[in-house]
Amino acid sequence: MPTLQSKLAKSLATLKKLQDEGIVAIQTKDMTRTDRERLVKHGFIKEVMKGWYIPTRPADPTGESTAWYASFWDFCGDYLESRFGSQWCLSPEQSLRIHSGNWDVPNQLLVRATKGGNKPIYLLHGTSIMDVRLNLPDKNDIEIRENIRIMALPAALISCAPCYYPNNVIEARAALSMISDASEILHKLLDGGHSTVAGRLAGAFRNIGKNSIAENIIEAMRVAGYSITENDPFEEKPVIIFGERELSPYVNRMRMHWADMRDIVLENFPSASLLHQTTDEYLKHVDEIYSTDAYHSLSIEGYRVTEELIERVHSGNWDPETNRKDKEYADALAARGYWQAFQTVKKSLEKVLNKLSPGEVASDDHSIWRRELFAPSVRAGLISASDLAGYRNQPVHIRKSRHVPPRHEAVRDLMPAFFSLLKDEGNPGVKAVLGHFFFVYIHPYVDGNGRMGRFLMNVMLAEGGYPWTVIPLETRNDYMATLEEASVNKNIEPFSRFLAELVQKG
Repeated sequence: MPTLQSKLAKSLATLKKLQDEGIVAIQTKDMTRTDRERLVKHGFIKEVMKGWYIPTRPADPTGESTAWYASFWDFCGDYLESRFGSQWCLSPEQSLRIHSGNWDVPNQLLVRATKGGNKPIYLLHGTSIMDVRLNLPDKNDIEIRENIRIMALPAALISCAPCYYPNNVIEARAALSMISDASEILHKLLDGGHSTVAGRLAGAFRNIGKNSIAENIIEAMRVAGYSITENDPFEEKPVIIFGERELSPYVNRMRMHWADMRDIVLENFPSASLLHQTTDEYLKHVDEIYSTDAYHSLSIEGYRVTEELIERVHSGNWDPETNRKDKEYADALAARGYWQAFQTVKKSLEKVLNKLSPGEVASDDHSIWRRELFAPSVRAGLISASDLAGYRNQPVHIRKSRHVPPRHEAVRDLMPAFFSLLKDEGNPGVKAVLGHFFFVYIHPYVDGNGRMGRFLMNVMLAEGGYPWTVIPLETRNDYMATLEEASVNKNIEPFSRFLAELVQKG
């Protein structure tokens, strides 16, 4: 007679087969009722809406959102394809979000479909799909990105509502910056006789400094017999300069967000103080705070560490080769790695205290910090040395977060641009707050981003004479909530206030 384990193994084999086929949105018809109910009971799948499920982890607590946010785009692509075939695409506004590199999970995904139901489909954790019955653009104006049908960039720019520009300034400008020549958009303007739209786009391109594209649009429309009035849809001029050469939209978005956020940080962060300590005194204080910092930083990441364990690995009284059965094995590896990384961060601090550029120092040294952070795990054989070579080459998801870190291909452009912003920034407080935020926003590594972000923050703080600042475990919920607010809603004020309060207590 089959055991419970063998029955569950059979159901899991069915689930694995679906996953091997790339199916994320699992329909009732994809497996038997017995398999489905068994997998739901044991936490391997979860119902999104009636008749539709996603894979989950049994260890996830009730109400955990990570699996849903990680599955959102794949689920929506599968669901919409199943329902509408190829007769759907995202709205022009949502398409422009994707073109500009914003894959954060929206509260409501707006979809055009020839047989749309004109009503919302409610999903998990307050998200929904709104499929509106509208004609689709020409098939040549639809692209497929990550299993999602979106409008091609020129078509989306022409079709989006006029209010999109002032209401989504950064995404709109990032999308416009991707157009390198007027010919990319002119033929659609001419074919459709879009004189009003042409005037708006000419004004938008001129707003970001692409005057030649603006002039070409105006001249071509007038030569074709259209009356055109240039109209800037933005309410103000950009605070950054856009180059004629196309830059990554991810980079342009980051540059614009940095420019917008820095004034808010300046309003909320205490002014830099004159350093009344010598370099040796400052580093002595950093040494004294090490155990407290390690405990809280590692605990925030979910490691179970004690001050006794930290001291044990600090002093060298823990050998991974002879403690493989130690229940504290993984935690001790993390603690030892933190201590090794901390020593290299201290060397970076010393350079900053001796008046070297903190942006330059972080750019040069951050790979060393990470290498030491995970060196014990490499020596123990838990990860390979090649995993420490460069930035990530795969997608990552942040637990419980609607923020989807940039595609790994974009990280190669973002990190040099990030360090350029750090080097060019004149205010130490802005460097600390935005340095920490944008580092974890980019999430350049598969693991260790939070610890690295806090290291970077403290190296930036040193330039302004601020003390080494510990983010306490008991403030973890506020810490993560303010980072989420900055990541998803681009509201940096709560995070800047949160860090300011901690720095002032230090």
